Amino acid sequence: MSPIVSLKAVSRAYKSGSVVVTAVRSVTFDVRPGERVAIVGPSGSGKSTLMNMIGLLDRPSDGAIYLEGANVADLADDERSRVRARKVGFVFQSYNLLARHNAIENVALPLVYSHMGHMNNEQRVAKAKEALHRVGMLHKAHNFPPQLSGGEQQRIAIARALVASPAIVLADEPTGALDSRTGSEILALFRALNNGGQTIVLITHDPVVAAQCKRTIRLHDGSVVADETHLPLLPRKEAAK
Repeated sequence: MSPIVSLKAVSRAYKSGSVVVTAVRSVTFDVRPGERVAIVGPSGSGKSTLMNMIGLLDRPSDGAIYLEGANVADLADDERSRVRARKVGFVFQSYNLLARHNAIENVALPLVYSHMGHMNNEQRVAKAKEALHRVGMLHKAHNFPPQLSGGEQQRIAIARALVASPAIVLADEPTGALDSRTGSEILALFRALNNGGQTIVLITHDPVVAAQCKRTIRLHDGSVVADETHLPLLPRKEAAK
């Protein structure tokens, strides 16, 4: 099975005055359809830089990135934006919902920029409702972010990431702003989505989050130091079922 994402000797360096700082160093790995992967490392290890390059928010200084077989590292900005909107869903620690828009409107927004931009408003609303149903939040469709708990906002953010049927979902510290119980519920949702076939990459510094993924890629000082496949550990309540 061909990879959804393939990184080939990818590096990213930044200039800070006269000093060159290398955030990612010659990273090579594939992510295949249906995988649930954790990219793990301490602060400053290059996790977020790597996610930004996989998600076409940043370009590598060296190397190549393939998304569904196409080299996307050197695309022009407008084409990168189109590919990103069609093929990548993002989930962030801080949710990034628009406070003046209700849940349906937040979830439907990516459809305007994706390959589904031809949809009329009624079709976009129907698609957003489907995504909200997938994450158990259809009953909150007309609520605004300030009316929702952190866990509810994150579920809506996940629905937004799913609405355009992306090839891959990238989640950057998705439980970082949540208490442990709510974080466990969000991780259970990711597991359910992955079991349904969605490819997911979680960026985290938390070994508890990583332990629930099927594969862990460990970064240190911008380099991959381990790439491990294992059976994910379930929370005690689920493991006891």
